[in-house]
Amino acid sequence: MRVVPRIACAGPALALAAAMAGCGTPGAPQPPTLNLPDRVDDLTAVRTGDEVVLSWTMPRKNTDRMLLKGELSFRVCRREGPGICEPVSSAGKFAAGANATFRETLAAALAGGPARELTYFVELPNRSGRSAGLSNGAAVLAGQAPGPVRDLHLSVRKEGIELRWTPVPGPSDVRLRRTLLTPPKPGSDTARGPMAPPPDPVEQNLLVENGSAIGRALDKSIRFGETYEYRAQHIVRAAVDNQTLELAGELSAPVRIEAADVFPPATPTGLAAVATAPAPGSPQARPTIDLSWQADTEPDLAGYIVYRRDEGAGWRRISPEQPVAAPAFQDTNVEPGHSYAYAVSAVDGKGHESERSAEARETVPAD
Repeated sequence: MRVVPRIACAGPALALAAAMAGCGTPGAPQPPTLNLPDRVDDLTAVRTGDEVVLSWTMPRKNTDRMLLKGELSFRVCRREGPGICEPVSSAGKFAAGANATFRETLAAALAGGPARELTYFVELPNRSGRSAGLSNGAAVLAGQAPGPVRDLHLSVRKEGIELRWTPVPGPSDVRLRRTLLTPPKPGSDTARGPMAPPPDPVEQNLLVENGSAIGRALDKSIRFGETYEYRAQHIVRAAVDNQTLELAGELSAPVRIEAADVFPPATPTGLAAVATAPAPGSPQARPTIDLSWQADTEPDLAGYIVYRRDEGAGWRRISPEQPVAAPAFQDTNVEPGHSYAYAVSAVDGKGHESERSAEARETVPAD
């Protein structure tokens, strides 16, 4: 009789010994990690004057999804048009997860001539000089940057803040960078409430198309009572690969202005006067003259003031001390057979009064 031998490591009592003896199937050998930092995918580039500023976020992990420690090296290259990526810098380090920046002042060859595409890339090598690849490309325009905006002046108008500068020939635009210097403090009454208007942004960019040649702009989005600071720069824009790139000149020196509201409301229009005699048998003992005019829609309007001029006399106020809220008024102090002239002005919450409207005349019928 043939005896079939049993596998010794199948017995539970010998499991530990079997494991120590190497029974079972060994796993596949794992390659050593290369510790390659993840590729940068949020690179941006901005050119102002002859300086280009790159910004990106350093990765927190390597390609094996392991956390990176310490500082990581980076190198930068740039490509003009479809050419090769020429090295710019290979000396720099940032901590893992840090917000990184790099600045380059363009050489004369790149800072002059016609506008053309210039694309930057960032690469993060490990200690052996290997990397996970180039970052996304961030493009700017090489070429001659437009000159600075000169003689920027500000003035407050009823419609907003008017900006003026020296016009220059050429099809360039002007960007205005506005900073609110008086934002509401957190928790203040002006910063809360369900009916409160949305807060004015602290930083805002305004583009004036063909502004270089026009030489002026009107910012209607300001709020009276606030203080603003403006800086301006010429902008040349060009379409490259279905995207619009900008070549910006130097920013002008900042100019501040307080948007003080010293302007009265608009002068009322459409004033009409109609005399009404008492109807026979009516309890109304005296005639009246009814006045009406077009309503003023300005948000700071407090009301109206009504003036009357009798024959041979000067103007005098006949409305109460408190401004009339509605665009209508009834003059009950009139005499039959007399003629009167009327005018109306508008007044805001700060007491600024408009000019008087065109006068309206009416004669009270004789008894």
